[in-house]
Amino acid sequence: MTPASLLADLPARSRILLIRLRSIGDIVLLTPALHLLKAWRSDLSACVVVEPRFRELLEGHPDVDEILSSGEGPLKAVSRLSAVLALRRKEFAVCINLHGGPTSRFLTRMCGARIKVGFEHFRSPRLYQILVPDARLILGQPTLHTAEHQACALFYLGLPRREIPRARIFVSAEHQTWWEHRRASLGLAPGDEYVLIHPAALYASKQWAPEKFVLLGAWLERETGLRPVFSCGPGETAILDAIQNASGSPLRRLESRRLGQFAAALAQTRLFVGNDSGPAHMAAALSRPLVVIFGSSSSAIWGPWPRQASNPPAQVVQNFFPCNPCAGDRCYRFERPECILSVSLGQVKSAVETVLARSANES
Repeated sequence: MTPASLLADLPARSRILLIRLRSIGDIVLLTPALHLLKAWRSDLSACVVVEPRFRELLEGHPDVDEILSSGEGPLKAVSRLSAVLALRRKEFAVCINLHGGPTSRFLTRMCGARIKVGFEHFRSPRLYQILVPDARLILGQPTLHTAEHQACALFYLGLPRREIPRARIFVSAEHQTWWEHRRASLGLAPGDEYVLIHPAALYASKQWAPEKFVLLGAWLERETGLRPVFSCGPGETAILDAIQNASGSPLRRLESRRLGQFAAALAQTRLFVGNDSGPAHMAAALSRPLVVIFGSSSSAIWGPWPRQASNPPAQVVQNFFPCNPCAGDRCYRFERPECILSVSLGQVKSAVETVLARSANES
């Protein structure tokens, strides 16, 4: 067995287990590789393990044959054991660990697959029969986007190398119906176009100033007629409170706890504007025009995919500093994260105008 022939030599209807537990962006950006795999060998069964809270990102996806749980919840040990038993019953031919953390190592070790694959920088290298080298060497590029990095594992295993397509996610009829009711409760008439503004992010170094989001929303409604809808995920309501306090008036707030519901709102938006975060990748995967504001992280690695997206149009707004990119958990150079806070309202307005004009020309 050689890595370059592994996937080609698998018998028909073999099951492949891919472990990508979290988070939103990583899971969404796995879908291009899954599409390439199924387009090449539709007879193979692609099963993906994710944490339960991210399951809805892959539900209804034509390139995913089965979504399996990593085992979470209040009775974690029992749930994890149940997850392992479910994996072993599937009799996987190959397990590809794309995550690398302790939980993914445990699931890889216990899944029962005959062949286990991981990247060579992962811990416990003896666990794997095949170690994928540095993805940058595989493609011969100094920097790789996350979508390229994940596809490289399959290229190394024999998937014919070709252009990596855009990511895709899908919205269920149930969630579409939910959004029709929810948008009405926000005061959006059936014909109203709206902009979904997502001001939350994992770290302060990725969060544009709340008062600038207030000004942006008011400008969009005044100059373009788009109704601003401000969104956040679980545990992020404080950022919407800050924006509402700064605006002095109630916001249209979307505080969905389910990713499927959030995807339904994204699917109908005229424009997405937000910080570097998972929802930006969801918007791109739903083919929505978008503007993404970057701070501490690398837009070359985490920007909208594909790069230079023109259909739908996408724009990154970022001011580069010598210290960028960094870990982002705090600012290591300045008293405050200048990388994100230095982005001006004018820069974002200019990007929005460009994206709206391009998307109008393409529609």
